[in-house]
Amino acid sequence: MPATTSARARTLKLARRRQGVTAQDVAGAGIHRQVLSRLVQAGELERTARGLYRLPAHPVTEHHALAVAAVAVPRGVICLLSALQFHGLGTQLPSEVWIAIDRRARHPALKYPPLRVLRFGGDALDAGIETHRVEGREVRVYGVAKTLADCFKYRGKIGLDAALEALRDAWRARRFTMEEMDRFAAICRVQRVMRPYLEALVG
Repeated sequence: MPATTSARARTLKLARRRQGVTAQDVAGAGIHRQVLSRLVQAGELERTARGLYRLPAHPVTEHHALAVAAVAVPRGVICLLSALQFHGLGTQLPSEVWIAIDRRARHPALKYPPLRVLRFGGDALDAGIETHRVEGREVRVYGVAKTLADCFKYRGKIGLDAALEALRDAWRARRFTMEEMDRFAAICRVQRVMRPYLEALVG
């Protein structure tokens, strides 16, 4: 059984990386995917999401759910309450990962983490995206100014109080400029909505 032993060792070596290992990684290394199932059954790996595995003792960060969502929905962008939490703005602690996808994209099927999916289009989807490394994975998150504009656009979903709290926090911490805010407010078509609140900040 040397080949099986070798495949097991190679798979566990891949899983030791900070980002864990995916079924695609294993297939790319020429290892049969069945090896993953056997390692999970033996308790040597744990499945954290569809196609994503890690060692049982693998450390996780506070943004672990975002990393898992990014693997499962690679073209998605972390938005609204989840983006606020990522940027350390406001006091919202969402129980779901808020993620934006293209209007024509297939709705992601994911058991963990629970997702709150919103459909964006055009510049509202593509503008203001930042890429961050979380647990070794690339996670696409809207920047602060774009997130704030989105919060005002979707104030009916998240609450105006949450949007105002985040706006004040970000302004005090100098996380955006008025020029940036004006650009993204225009993209999200909330310039008139945001104007009195922005004027109150600088007044």
